[in-house]
Amino acid sequence: MDLPVMPPVKPMLSKSASDLPDDPDLYYEPKWDGFRCVVFRDGPEIELGSRNDRPLTRYFPELVELLATALPGKCVVDGEIVVVTDRGLDFDTLQNRLHPAASRVAKLAAETPASFVAFDLLALGDRDLTAEPFHERRRILETLLESSPGRTHLTPITSDPGTARDWFTRFEGAGFDGVMVKAKDLPYLQDKRAMIKVKHERTADCVVAGFRRHKDGQGIGSLLLGLYDDEGRLHHVGVAASFTAARRKELVTELEPLRAGALENHPWREWADAAAAARADGRMPGGISRWTGTKDLSWEPLRAELVAEVRYEHVQAGRLRHGGRLVRFRDDRTPESCTYAQLDEVAPAELADIFAEAAS
Repeated sequence: MDLPVMPPVKPMLSKSASDLPDDPDLYYEPKWDGFRCVVFRDGPEIELGSRNDRPLTRYFPELVELLATALPGKCVVDGEIVVVTDRGLDFDTLQNRLHPAASRVAKLAAETPASFVAFDLLALGDRDLTAEPFHERRRILETLLESSPGRTHLTPITSDPGTARDWFTRFEGAGFDGVMVKAKDLPYLQDKRAMIKVKHERTADCVVAGFRRHKDGQGIGSLLLGLYDDEGRLHHVGVAASFTAARRKELVTELEPLRAGALENHPWREWADAAAAARADGRMPGGISRWTGTKDLSWEPLRAELVAEVRYEHVQAGRLRHGGRLVRFRDDRTPESCTYAQLDEVAPAELADIFAEAAS
C-alpha cells in the first residue's frame, strides 16, 4: 500500500459541549452510533482502520467488497461502520460482529451486513488533503459518493443550526448519537479534539451491585450498575467510570463496608466467576470483551444496598450506552425503587430517507 496518508491514522476527535453553538462558519452533522473507521484504499488493497489501531478488515468482509466498488482506486476516507435495521441503528448487533472465528464472521456478514457512512476525506490519488479546509474536503467527498451503491452513504450536513436541532431531537431513538460541529476551515488534525460534539444527557438512579478494580491496582475503576425489572430481578445495565485518581482511592474506602457477605445473597452470584460470565446469557457483568481480547473484566460483588445517581446519554436494548458518570450517592433512595420505569428510552425514528436499507 502506497498512499499519501498511510495507516495507522489517529482519527480527529471531539470535545463535548452542552449546547449547540450557533455560528455561520460552522457545519453540523449527525453523530452516528457505530464504529469509527478510516478506510485506506490503494487499488485492490483495502484496510479498515479503527480509532484504537486495531484493524477491522477481517470482521467486515462484505464492506471490503462494497467499498471496492464505491470508492475511487486510491483514497483515504474517514467514516462510521453501522448496522442498519428497520428500527434504526443496532449497536449491539454491530458489537457481535467482532468474532474471532472466521466461519462465524462469514455467517454474520451475510445475516447482519454492515453499512458505511462517510464524513471526511483525507487523501485522493497522490494528494494529501489533511491540510485543506473541511469545506473543500467535503466538496470533493460529495463528488466521489454522489452515485454510491447501497449500504454506502455520505453523512448529511447543514450550516443551519435549526436543522441540526431537529436532527438532535427527531432521530435520537434510531441510533443518532447527537450532533457533530465542525468549523468550515478546519484542517484534519489527527488525534486532536478539534471538533465539538453535543450529545443527549439524562440521569437515573441505579443500584451499585459491584465494582471493578482500576488497571493500576490503586483504586476503583468502575461501578457496576443495576436496575430492577417488573418481576423484581436486578439486571446489569452498565457501569459508571472515568474517576480521577483521588476519587478512585476514596471509593475504596466508601465501598468497603458493603463487601462483607456480599456474595451470599447477591442476585448475580452465579456470575461472580469471570469464566462463568463469559458463557452466560442475559445482562450480567463480566466475560471477555470481543474488542479487548483477553482484558480482565472480572468484578467484585457488593451488597446491593447503595444507590447512585448516574448521568447517561441514552438507552439501547435495556443498557446505558457508552457507560455513565457518577453524580452522587443517594442515601434517600432505596435500591428497590431503582427500576427501568425511570429511564427515558426514546422510540426509534424512521431513517429510511437516509438509509435505504432500513426499509428493506
